[in-house]
Amino acid sequence: MPLHLVKLCVGCDSIADLTGWIATRLKQAKAKGEPRRHVHVTRMSPKRVDELLDGGSLYWVIRGEIACREKLIAIEPFRDRDGVGRCRLVLAPKVIPVAPRPQRAFQGWRYLAASDAPPDLGSKGAGVATLPEPLRRELRELGLL
Repeated sequence: MPLHLVKLCVGCDSIADLTGWIATRLKQAKAKGEPRRHVHVTRMSPKRVDELLDGGSLYWVIRGEIACREKLIAIEPFRDRDGVGRCRLVLAPKVIPVAPRPQRAFQGWRYLAASDAPPDLGSKGAGVATLPEPLRRELRELGLL
C-alpha cells in the first residue's frame, strides 16, 4: 500500500496558480537547456522512501484544504552550496484535483496514509471535476459537495 506526503502550497491561492507555476518552471528549464522535470526542494528527507515511491503522491494544501496531488517519481537527498542537507521531490507535472478536505497549517511535510488520502475529484463524477475551483470550494463550504 503506498504512502503519501502532504505539504502546504505556500503562495498559491488555487490549483490554477500551482499549475501555472509548474508550467512556468518547465518553460524556464527548457529555455536554459536544463532537463524539463518538476522538482520541489524540502529541507528534510523522508525516511520511508520505498513506501512513498510505491505509488505515492504529494498532496498539496491550498487555502486551508487538501486540494490536489502530484505523483512522486523520485526522492533525491543532496547537500546545498552551504552544506545543508536538502531533498528533491521529483514529481509528475500533472496536477490531479482531489475531493477537498480541510487541513490546518503546519511546517514542512507530513506522511499521509493511503487510507486517509482524499479520493481524486474525477472519481466523484466527471461533472464535479469540470466545475471551476472557486465554485467547487463554495459548494463544499455549503455542504453540497
